[in-house]
Amino acid sequence: MKTKLLLLVCLFISVLSLGQSNSNSCAEADSDTPITTSSTFTISEVNGIGIDGSEIPSPICAQNGSGATNGEWYKYIPNDNYTVTITTDLPQNSGLDTRVHIYSGTCGSLVCEGGDDDSGDGFLSVATFNATTGTTYYIAFDDRWNDSGFDWELIEGNVVVPPPPAPVTFTQQALSTTGSNRAVVDMNGDFLDDIVAVNATNINIRHQLTTGGFDNINIATTSADFTPSWSLAAADYNADGYTDLVYGGGSGVTFMRSNSTGTAFTEISGPEYVFSQRSNFVDINMDGHLDAFVCHDVQPTVYYINDGNGNLTYYQTATTGAPFNLGDYSSGGHYGSIWVDYDNDGDSDMFIAKCGGEEARRRNQMHRNDSYLDAGNNLVVSYTEVSNSIGLSDPMQTWSSAWGDFDNDGDMDVFVGASSGAHKLMRNDIDGSGNVTFTDVSSSSGVLLLTSTGIENVTYDFDNDGNLDIASNGNLLIGNGDMTFTLYENVLPVGSFGDLNNDGFIDGFSSGGTIFMNDTTTNNWITINTVGTASNINGIGARITIETPSGFQIRDVRSGDGFRYMNTLNTHFGLGTDTSITSITIEWPSGIVDTIFNPTINQSHNYVEGANQLSIEEFLISDLILYPNPTTHYLNLNTENYNLNKAEFSVFDITGRQAFKGKIYNNKVDVSRLQSGNYILKIDVNGSVKAQKFIKK
Repeated sequence: MKTKLLLLVCLFISVLSLGQSNSNSCAEADSDTPITTSSTFTISEVNGIGIDGSEIPSPICAQNGSGATNGEWYKYIPNDNYTVTITTDLPQNSGLDTRVHIYSGTCGSLVCEGGDDDSGDGFLSVATFNATTGTTYYIAFDDRWNDSGFDWELIEGNVVVPPPPAPVTFTQQALSTTGSNRAVVDMNGDFLDDIVAVNATNINIRHQLTTGGFDNINIATTSADFTPSWSLAAADYNADGYTDLVYGGGSGVTFMRSNSTGTAFTEISGPEYVFSQRSNFVDINMDGHLDAFVCHDVQPTVYYINDGNGNLTYYQTATTGAPFNLGDYSSGGHYGSIWVDYDNDGDSDMFIAKCGGEEARRRNQMHRNDSYLDAGNNLVVSYTEVSNSIGLSDPMQTWSSAWGDFDNDGDMDVFVGASSGAHKLMRNDIDGSGNVTFTDVSSSSGVLLLTSTGIENVTYDFDNDGNLDIASNGNLLIGNGDMTFTLYENVLPVGSFGDLNNDGFIDGFSSGGTIFMNDTTTNNWITINTVGTASNINGIGARITIETPSGFQIRDVRSGDGFRYMNTLNTHFGLGTDTSITSITIEWPSGIVDTIFNPTINQSHNYVEGANQLSIEEFLISDLILYPNPTTHYLNLNTENYNLNKAEFSVFDITGRQAFKGKIYNNKVDVSRLQSGNYILKIDVNGSVKAQKFIKK
């Protein structure tokens, strides 16, 4: 009997030694004995209170925001690589409400690894994360919902093999701002990305300096009727050389228009009720002036048409006098708008990621730009919703999407980021007649390994290897250039992106006031800054194509991607190990096309619309088109002298403006969309330009 009793006492002491008691702060937990294996722990009540620690868990890693007043802390160091579950979903906790946060890093500089509020039964918590052997983690519970005591369990699951080191890393630098951090964008026309934070009566700009670092400028404003509680977009819509802002608020929209020296802003707010979501600057009616578009959460979308002098007229889709239908679902659900040329016809289309409510309300939309020149050479602009016919009408819950050419085949693919459920990767397939179909390639792409969800999704080439990557809610999907990705979790902040030290690599700035400076790789790069003349001054809506020995890459210039934040207006390309660029082609919204040959790499270039127009006359030949010429429909091409399969072509009118473009299939070009007149067909054949005049009857 004494032997059994001694054995029980030894076992009890052994269990106690498995882990620490709860601590009142991160520092206190750090000095305590760490948890090193699976076990169950108790947060005991004293005088009816369990969670009474002095340090509130921060940053918040679980759902449902701030509001806690106390916390309890633990330190955990695993002895192997495990999938670890932290759970309060235990029978003895029935009826309680808990919230947990899981961190790596050091006290005072913690990084979220996981967290949960209500994934368990009732309001209990279940959070899972991948733990690396020997790494210190901190587990913290807060009293957001109650401060009673409870039990919780740490379960070490399957041993996991850590992924190889990420091909890009970031160094954190603190940078204080005044207000809510909302943008990384050039504000003063020097093409260096600045940091912008705002509140109702102040715009705080941290201008990037040519010598490195940032200044600190506060510009007082009259009290904004609406602050950017939901989104902010930026562009120079009054074309004075300084960037303006649009605030997407929960009850309306405010514009902050810069003066001609960038030293003051005029506040412009309308009386209209708008439950704003994503906002964009874009030339909706293609007149060369930037308009503004704002998603409406509970009504049809709204937009503001620029008269050319910076004066904006408000319209709401599906109302009397509205010139365009750009999302008319009566109860809204319009969340993440992004303007992109998905069909390669030279004009900007608009995709809306939708969320909430019945299935019809949350079906994503694509509004195709169907602009054309009439018989009098007048531009006619209209939009048609086509998501169902091209495979993008999906009822998934999503707040934003990331568009880019993820396989470098010359057209824009899309990652549709889920706010709940599974993410989707859709490959763009354009046939020889310009017809577009999107194919779901999620299952083979690696994106389904990203199980965390959220509202922010954008794409950049973070490692400059020539393949686009995806930043999704703090995680990186590193692109392999073939519609597959490698996942690296908890790498980057949720915030804005741009080049914050002018070294050609994309950095991040978090809403918490931290720069995530890209540590760079040995890969080469080029940055292109567009200055429109006939088009809008920022060149928003331009398609930029670069050709290198490795092939082609494309980008579209746009204002407003992701959901909430504003990212750089500069266009960035990684080149990998390529040491030269054969050509840069900029197709402006006006139809003007500029071509630059053999630009210097590893630096930024400013290109003005029309300054590098290619003289097609120099490349005219007589044997490119076989027949018929004149034509009513097709141009049949010479394949005896030229290999034209999948070659890029453009059609120009006699003023030198691009009418449309595409790839050649079946050795012919369909020109039936053209009005009668004289045109030039230009084709890039194995890196050389060939052109011939033709007549459309």
